[in-house]
Amino acid sequence: MARLGGLTGGLMGRAALAGAGELARGRRPAFDRLMLTPANAARVTAELARMRGAAMKLGQLISMEAGEILTPELADILASLRSEAHAMPPPQLKRVLSDNWGADFLRRFRRFDVTPIAAASIGQVHRAETRDGTALAIKVQYPGIRDSIDSDIANLGAIIRWSGMVPRGLDLAPLLEDARAQLHEEADYAQEARAMTRFADLLADEAAFAVPRPHEAFSTRDILAMDYLSGVPIEDLAGAAQEVRDGAGARLIGLVLRELFEFRLMQTDPNFANYRWDAESGRIVLLDFGATRAFPETLVADFRAMLRAGLAGDRDGIRAAAMRIGYLSDDLSEARIATLLDMMQMCFVPLAEESPFDFADSDLPQRLTEAAIAFGRERDIAPVPPTDALFLQRKVAGLYLLCARIGARVALRPLVAPYA
Repeated sequence: MARLGGLTGGLMGRAALAGAGELARGRRPAFDRLMLTPANAARVTAELARMRGAAMKLGQLISMEAGEILTPELADILASLRSEAHAMPPPQLKRVLSDNWGADFLRRFRRFDVTPIAAASIGQVHRAETRDGTALAIKVQYPGIRDSIDSDIANLGAIIRWSGMVPRGLDLAPLLEDARAQLHEEADYAQEARAMTRFADLLADEAAFAVPRPHEAFSTRDILAMDYLSGVPIEDLAGAAQEVRDGAGARLIGLVLRELFEFRLMQTDPNFANYRWDAESGRIVLLDFGATRAFPETLVADFRAMLRAGLAGDRDGIRAAAMRIGYLSDDLSEARIATLLDMMQMCFVPLAEESPFDFADSDLPQRLTEAAIAFGRERDIAPVPPTDALFLQRKVAGLYLLCARIGARVALRPLVAPYA
């Protein structure tokens, strides 16, 4: 509460000073322009990082969902929340480890790095080496996270809306609910360990990917121990050769298609920090399986039907599948349904092309955003799709942004055609 109050006061103070300057120069200040500044974005980002948990998750989702319609300066500042948080103070870390492993826990390790190699919304990760020489990554959950999720999401949603950190027309409510759901899932380390094992088994023979395996002997309710796999942030590929970027983008897109249509099991959190690049082996390291969902066979069949219709330019087929999935409803007017179908068909254009699609150079996100904002101004709104469909949308949108970030150019038709 103290941090929220201080954040609110700081934002208002900065806006008041900026507004006074505008008036002195004979210009009428606009509230949203005064609030939506790099200085205010930096302040909100810093407070979210200190508060961790729900605060950071909400900031991460905003940075991914609104990254294409925020100014570049604000998008870059918020993007830091994808992988950076304030680490636990050493006494707090020691208390958590002692509570879970016993006071003499250091005897179990040849080496335990107190400084975390990553600190994110739910916990922080430490590198360690066991007495037998096994290299581990130890994820330690921040104390009190589970109990604060619901209230923190509600409180932070109000602050973020009021601060002007999201553009007009962006509906924050779905982000809030998705953040709440993801946090509860990610706080269940036992569930994550099971999902990690499942993915490690599914991709065991894949040379393109590496998945760590959990170590049960060191895992508890608040600690998840797993293999340590080396790598650099996936965004570092932006400086790699074009063929390397293209290959990474194609592999990630192919994996999402397999997750949906073959595995019917998907890691649905598209946070860039969940992907690492191992330059030595050329593998993409997959991390963080807290937000993993199994998809019903009927829903997968409907998405397959929609894909088939979209590639064929069959508008009636797209409409039928979208109705079954829940994207469309008979309660909508024909004009509104037509608008939504137009937006869906925009998305299918690059999928139907044999030539490489340049993710970084395309204006597709901008066109879709403009259409969505215009659609949202009308009274009747589209139905809220099932949760599974929303999480799939999140993964696909996040993957698009990642491919754009690294500058991948990928021929999409050959990848999606086997599933149509």
